[in-house]
Amino acid sequence: MTEERTRLWLPPLALAGCVRGVMMRDTRGRQLDAVQRENYFPATPLAQLFWWAEGSSEWLATPGFSTPPPDRRHAPMLFGGPFTLPTHTRNPGEMRAFKLLMLPDAFAALTGVSLDRYVNQVVDAREVLPADWLAWGEAMSGAADDDARLQLLEAFLLPRWQTLGTQRPGHRYADWTEALAVRAATSAAGRSLRQLERRIKAWAGLPMRELRAVSRAEQAFYAVAAAEGVGAVNWADIAAGSDYADQSHLCRETRRLTGFSPEDLRRRIQTEEAFWAYRLWR
Repeated sequence: MTEERTRLWLPPLALAGCVRGVMMRDTRGRQLDAVQRENYFPATPLAQLFWWAEGSSEWLATPGFSTPPPDRRHAPMLFGGPFTLPTHTRNPGEMRAFKLLMLPDAFAALTGVSLDRYVNQVVDAREVLPADWLAWGEAMSGAADDDARLQLLEAFLLPRWQTLGTQRPGHRYADWTEALAVRAATSAAGRSLRQLERRIKAWAGLPMRELRAVSRAEQAFYAVAAAEGVGAVNWADIAAGSDYADQSHLCRETRRLTGFSPEDLRRRIQTEEAFWAYRLWR
């Protein structure tokens, strides 16, 4: 498998509390068959913006995965909210796309969009974004290439993020989740558990239990990658080191968030083209 034109961009430190990353995918000229043109994505708390430079995507109805909308979603720029289930799609042919992944509270603060209204949904961005974001989105659509889009992205987001005067730690979900919990506990009036949960859901679109599940899954994901470098994977050790109650807990949550058992997911990431998105983050 060659993925020279499939790449991940991680933000500079100044945008680390706002942008999780950008995934760029270009399959032109690779002669992928129908199975290789499938795409598997895990559940995610992130807000997502997609630009299609070429081609399109079909949302597949797969048991255990998110449910496709009744009508096809395709536009020059699409918006996706947080997903509590994994997603399975397929590209009908060659494609070239650019996906921006933003931390949900940062996206909500910058746009005023309430993410809890868009959980498990992908819609035309023109239905969601404010005018200045739509103008920027049009410029992104017209950019010459991905490098030009990255420059436009930084030029647009950095001054807006700096104006908010907020910084949150790190590139890992666990750091962000804990920072979110602390901020909820120390902000304005109301300290009850229910009030804290409401505040977190308003900022992130998902309840804290779901955010912690994703944090555990990410920790396990990187632990598996590290274990593969030194020998066999011990799933009981992975579970214990990733804040799961036991190995069964790890298996249940992995299947819910990805659609696969931990071992099946590990094997598929190594061997199947359709799991390119997972490989980008390793």
